[in-house]
Amino acid sequence: MRVVINGENREIPTSLSVTALLQDLGLDARKIALEHNLEIVPRSAYGKTMVSDGDRLEIVHFIGGGDAKNDGDGDLNDDSDNANTDDSWMVAGRKLHSRLIVGTGKYQSYDENFRAVVAAGAEMVTVAVRRVNVTDPDKEMLVDHIDPKKFIYLPNTAGCFTGEDAVRTLRLAREAGGWDLVKLEVLGDKKTLYPNMPETLRAAEMLIKEGFQVMVYCSDDPIQAKVLEEIGCCAIMPLGAPIGSGLGVQNPVNIRMIIENANVPVIVDAGVGTASDAAIAMELGCDGVLMNTAIAEAKDPIRMARAMKHAVIAGREAYLAGRMPRKMYADPSSPLAGLI
Repeated sequence: MRVVINGENREIPTSLSVTALLQDLGLDARKIALEHNLEIVPRSAYGKTMVSDGDRLEIVHFIGGGDAKNDGDGDLNDDSDNANTDDSWMVAGRKLHSRLIVGTGKYQSYDENFRAVVAAGAEMVTVAVRRVNVTDPDKEMLVDHIDPKKFIYLPNTAGCFTGEDAVRTLRLAREAGGWDLVKLEVLGDKKTLYPNMPETLRAAEMLIKEGFQVMVYCSDDPIQAKVLEEIGCCAIMPLGAPIGSGLGVQNPVNIRMIIENANVPVIVDAGVGTASDAAIAMELGCDGVLMNTAIAEAKDPIRMARAMKHAVIAGREAYLAGRMPRKMYADPSSPLAGLI
């Protein structure tokens, strides 16, 4: 019998249950999600779901961001300087202290990725959903190293260009880990990676109807951002600049308008290149910053992760403190009375 698994033809001797097939492939059912002929199969149904001639299966797991070049290990260390515990914030009913969300792609190893997440003091990490390598079932997975019981996994739809692909991906993500808090991004083209806003809106509506809590990557258009909030998105995530560009916040006026109009958290997503960019985003009043490349592609990712942690805290403190007014002319710091 011939079946198609993750896009590849494979021969099986006879009809098998999903449980038996996974055992033959050497895959741990607890770490994957499975789609059988375009229908997601709950783990509770693996034993009674039969795989027959001509069937198509997709078997996926979580990887770092959109990059598969990872391995490593480590344990979460307690860091009392994660953030100002008196300045916590909420997203989709979850209380967070760190305002820095870290991606998990492009690192040299899982170990480096893990150490960067800890150094950043992050509590939430974004993860991508990709096909399991069925030819190498012993290959390490992200969940082996960044423990989803210690960090909040935020499954994303990196690489999706249609609403249907994004929704299908997140349905699998929910099956793989049981998470309903997700990051939606539907891209317009491969060159700019700008969001396709009509498709983003359509996908968001579908996901919200299915009970997902949607944090949404979007353009820096205040009108579109408000529409996404009004349909039920739990966080608005306008880009600061194109994904992976490191250009920093290019349109602070629009970001500020989005913040002023929003009743849900606003998180700058994409474009941060260095610590000052993160501080600027926070000084505008953002609730948080999400970044990946700025840390992963730094010469010293662990040190950059620490720098980003402090930059986010400093920017938030500056916003709360209230900056001095800008002036056209000098204003002496020392009083002139009593001048010699």
